Amino acid sequence: MPPVQFNSRPDVACSDSGVVKVSTWDAGSPERQRQVVEAVRGAWRSRDWPHPGLLSYTVHTGEDGRTLLHYAQWTGEDAYQDFVRGGRDARDTEIDAAVPGIERIGPHTFELYRSGLREGEPREPGCIVIVDVEFDGPDPARQRDWVDAVFEALGSDPAPAPGGISAHFHVGTEGDRVLNYAEWETAQAHVDALASAGEGVGSPTPQWQRVQNYPGVSGGGVHRYTPALSLGAGL
Repeated sequence: MPPVQFNSRPDVACSDSGVVKVSTWDAGSPERQRQVVEAVRGAWRSRDWPHPGLLSYTVHTGEDGRTLLHYAQWTGEDAYQDFVRGGRDARDTEIDAAVPGIERIGPHTFELYRSGLREGEPREPGCIVIVDVEFDGPDPARQRDWVDAVFEALGSDPAPAPGGISAHFHVGTEGDRVLNYAEWETAQAHVDALASAGEGVGSPTPQWQRVQNYPGVSGGGVHRYTPALSLGAGL
């Protein structure tokens, strides 16, 4: 297997990505959160890339000072299951030895559905905003219709919030949730967008009101993260 390559960010819109595994680790404190990042860095640096079906593995630290978002792109579910059949990964064993007691939530499985990029010069994100949307039951058509409604609202917004770089909408393979992986220049830009708009980051338009009052949405949340590590297979 090739060595691990440290990248500045994942290619979220990668066309080779068949499924994405997203999980959250709760380290419990800012100090332990930092320790987990360094343990992940060390565990991956000391080993070759684990599986040809894994395209990227990315870790972000939550602004709550305790959580870490894990975002892994795979060529498909078969590749992921083949990796899992190999047993507990030695990397996780090493990480747990360095920082015992990590609480792991997930992973949830998604497929990338639509991506949108702001025009202009490429910008490096300083903040990743994860928007989770949960529905009251499985309905793949409803997932995609809600995402399409968001893109209609974005495209017709008379005053888009500054600071946004990209939005990548993923639909859950179980049909009952959507995840938006949004890149922003800074966390403050996202905070300002929420403060200056109506409900959410959009202008008070009928298109955004349709998104915000979409039938069947039962829950979700918005969380900000700081990029920490993004890994890929080297040459």
